[in-house]
Amino acid sequence: MSGEQELGITESKEHSPGEWYAEVVQKAGLADYAPMGGFIVTRPRGYAIWERIQDNLDGWFKDTGVTNAYFPMFIPESYLEREKDIVEGFDPEVAWVTKGGHEELEEPLAVRPTSESIIAPFMADWIRSHRDLPMQLNQWCSVVRWEATETKPFFRTKEFLWQEGHTAHADEDGAWEETMTRLDQYARLYEEVMAMPPLKGRKPPHDKFPGAHTTTTVETLMPDGKTVQAATSHYLGTSFAEAFDITYADADEEDTLAHTTSWGLSWRAMGALIMTHSDDQGLVLPPALAPDQVVVVPIWQEDNKDEVVEYAADLAAELDEAGVRVELDDREHRNPGFKYNEHELHGVPLRVEIGPHEVDDGEATLVHRPDGENATVDREDIAETVEEHLDTVHAKLYAEAEETLEGEIREAESREEILGTIGQHGGYVKAGWCGDEDCEEPIKEAIAAEIVMVPLDRDEEPIHDDCAICGEDAEETAYFAKSY
Repeated sequence: MSGEQELGITESKEHSPGEWYAEVVQKAGLADYAPMGGFIVTRPRGYAIWERIQDNLDGWFKDTGVTNAYFPMFIPESYLEREKDIVEGFDPEVAWVTKGGHEELEEPLAVRPTSESIIAPFMADWIRSHRDLPMQLNQWCSVVRWEATETKPFFRTKEFLWQEGHTAHADEDGAWEETMTRLDQYARLYEEVMAMPPLKGRKPPHDKFPGAHTTTTVETLMPDGKTVQAATSHYLGTSFAEAFDITYADADEEDTLAHTTSWGLSWRAMGALIMTHSDDQGLVLPPALAPDQVVVVPIWQEDNKDEVVEYAADLAAELDEAGVRVELDDREHRNPGFKYNEHELHGVPLRVEIGPHEVDDGEATLVHRPDGENATVDREDIAETVEEHLDTVHAKLYAEAEETLEGEIREAESREEILGTIGQHGGYVKAGWCGDEDCEEPIKEAIAAEIVMVPLDRDEEPIHDDCAICGEDAEETAYFAKSY
């Protein structure tokens, strides 16, 4: 995935979604494959999108008491082994360093698959009193999980970027509030920034984070009917506090175990974004994440070039001054059609076309990326008008994704119905579930679908009285789906 690429997407999103996705990532300039299998190089345009996701989340985290820190990427084997569930949960995917230069290391070092085991010991050192709580830390970093899966940029790579939050609290109530605050912030990111409707729930007990008491999840549905685990927030209870001796002196000077949480969102969010909104013309981005929100394209003849370009440049400067991320594309060696196609491929949400008629009439023509809708508007108050149109583009993207989601949640009361519904339609299938992991296996074995979520509210009545698989009393509602 390197070198100059010709414009245009040749694969079909509907008929060849995997090949289409890879082509969009490549031709929109988001990533290249690295020489080592399972790794990618994130190109500047792709990294700019990640930075905007990061900026939004980071601001919200800090508004709610979180501070950023950074911990080593290497974790001593003895640290990793102090929490047995972490060892068992990640052992097949851990990459190890056993030599430094030409010397064998006295103790192998794990390349972090997640950082609880390196952060928790320091939290234990730093926390002494109830006055030190809550302790809310976050780091932006990469992690490595040596999965034996085909590389899918942003969805499946051995190394990936993410943020991981780690917090300690005096009691369960404080830790649970933290867990839900982060889950709600992740859902807000998808709704307000990424124009994607999220579903919030819990992972079933057999699929929770290793060592966690409860794993909550944001799930997003892709156009091909598969779900993406879009972010997770874990209430860890006291298991990590016990393993790493995270205690504090309470108001009565009694040593008390802290309750901890961890929560994270990775660049898988970018994969979900690309898959959800993009089309057969290329990348489609919501305005909040687009590196360039607007491109201004002057269209001239030789006898009116100067006035058209000057008018377009003044308009672009006014947008820039108003805080709009704008590009003036006044390249002479490319015709307007080429420019339109290129900016559509790159996902610019709004195009402003300026020709001699717009100059004469004091107007501008605005074209929306998602659907090509256009409007001719007054040049006066152009910044305010452009902001309104960017809001409309976001609303269009969200409405389309919401319509897809609403039509892809179905019900089933038997194993045969679950298999048939997912096999025919994809999407989510809600069914009664007894709570036994064994009842997931017949679905997983037949069509590689699984229980991706159960309701957040543990007291919520199951959708059906009986388990769809075994017929025993249902304890809760299970959402079955295929996953990325």
